[in-house]
Amino acid sequence: MTINQPDTVASVTHAFETYEKALIDNDLAILDGYFWNSEFTVRFGVTENLYGADAIQAYRRRCQPVGPGRTLHGTVVTTFGDSFATVSTRFRDGETDDQGRQMQTWVRFADGWKVVAAHVSVMRAAAGS
Repeated sequence: MTINQPDTVASVTHAFETYEKALIDNDLAILDGYFWNSEFTVRFGVTENLYGADAIQAYRRRCQPVGPGRTLHGTVVTTFGDSFATVSTRFRDGETDDQGRQMQTWVRFADGWKVVAAHVSVMRAAAGS
């Protein structure tokens, strides 16, 4: 198995960057399209545990959209062969000193790269820091 073949890394990176732009733009159609449309898709968020694409889509329609000040730091894309990848990143929301962490598992299906599992968490900044 080839780890981090350049064209596969580029392909996943493009999908991830497009996903991130859709997150900032709150483009629900693009966000929905990047999650595997399956009951087996899982997204653990800061305050929610979502099982299945339907639950993830419903959450997106009621949650507070990500603000335009979101910035990413330390993003790591790791690919395994040409159809499996992980993307891990830290983020800031541009409004608080909290640091978020996001991990996604991506699989290449016939219709492109899809997130099959995701986890988002936030490390709250200490008061007065």
